[in-house]
Amino acid sequence: MKDLDVIKIREYIPLTPPSLMIDFVEEVEIGKYARGYKNFTYTESFFISHFPDDPNVPSGAIIDCMSQMLLMTFLTIDKNKGLMTACLKIDNAEFRQKIMPGDKLNVEARLDSYKRGVAKGSVKGYLHSIAGGGGLACQANFVIVIPKILQQVAPKGKES
Repeated sequence: MKDLDVIKIREYIPLTPPSLMIDFVEEVEIGKYARGYKNFTYTESFFISHFPDDPNVPSGAIIDCMSQMLLMTFLTIDKNKGLMTACLKIDNAEFRQKIMPGDKLNVEARLDSYKRGVAKGSVKGYLHSIAGGGGLACQANFVIVIPKILQQVAPKGKES
């Protein structure tokens, strides 16, 4: 699967801007990896407050961007298309470079395992800076679930 714009991405991830934090998915190998990017423009709402004299992308927005690229690795499985998700765990998150207005974050997500609505994967973000910087900017490991599937496979509790 290649070249998914925001309209196509929204078929798989049921979010709208400003919550949708990826602009384009260049390639997805369903159930394996996804690669795409986010362009950070000065019109992003968080630049006004984070920080007025030194605007940069908050770590929470970076986490959203990385996790959403990971979503594309398993929400593109036919039965998962458009389902709601919940993040259970974030490990080893690192933010190595400041991301500024005008920068582009190239994001690569790898799905390490997916079973019964539980996805585990790793994501790396590479900076393409208008100021000339580049290289690894961020990385993290995620555990993300699809609650609807978990409810179907969870053992039934004893009634009291």
